[in-house]
Amino acid sequence: MGIAALRKKWKTHGLLILASIIMIYPVLWWVGASVKSNAEMSSPNLFPLAPLWSNYTKGWMATPNYTFSTFYINTFHIELWSIAGSVVSCSLVAFGFARLDFPLRKVWFAVLLTTMMLPAQVTSIPQYILFHRMDWVGTYLPLIVPHFVGSAFFIFLLVQFIRGIPRELDESAKIDGCTKFGIYWRIVIPLMKPALVTVIIYTFLWTWDDFFQQLLYINSVKNYTVGLGLRLFMDSQSNTEWGQMLAMALLSIVPSMIVFFMAQKHFVEGIATTGLKG
Repeated sequence: MGIAALRKKWKTHGLLILASIIMIYPVLWWVGASVKSNAEMSSPNLFPLAPLWSNYTKGWMATPNYTFSTFYINTFHIELWSIAGSVVSCSLVAFGFARLDFPLRKVWFAVLLTTMMLPAQVTSIPQYILFHRMDWVGTYLPLIVPHFVGSAFFIFLLVQFIRGIPRELDESAKIDGCTKFGIYWRIVIPLMKPALVTVIIYTFLWTWDDFFQQLLYINSVKNYTVGLGLRLFMDSQSNTEWGQMLAMALLSIVPSMIVFFMAQKHFVEGIATTGLKG
């Protein structure tokens, strides 16, 4: 191998190594800082000489009355209902747009896509007023019920996927006496598995990271989610235990990582095949 080839190979590998270091360094710092004391936070050392693993046990006991176990249970409660609502509502609406003929279908689909352009900040105030008048503030209903009326992004994603399913399957099912709902349940849903997994992953990640909505509607510590639980460490700036907060923040991303890596194959398949089938 010539010198020019070696230089080219080293340049390529060197850039990859440099990019990897840049990407992984913040995570390594995060891990190291999670076992440091407040006095060691400004230390240039990536990892302390005497790690404080007690940051994890003390941080888990977030308050005298509630631990992070409570916050995890609350978060998973919201997650399960949100995922169920997104899968059911979005798949039904998408099936209607993709397979059923009804008046002004294209107009309503265009209106649906238009709602994707509205920033969440624009709808937050009217939504809050609505939920306040319904006496839902302080409960999980404002965080769960909207998922049961569908999401424009997920509906669009599923419509594109369903359009790639051959209509001959629908015709065969009709000949066998299958109703429209039967076609949806027996034909379309089994073939939509990759796209539905994509919806599940996105719903899980977006709900898990939705700090703003949770802060807006949840006002009791016993109902706090993981994100709001992390906020408890910031209530007193002078006494903030940064190591404990970073330790709990590190644990808070573990469920998201597990869900993503477990369903990664279906997630990539769902994104890659949406709208590409003939």
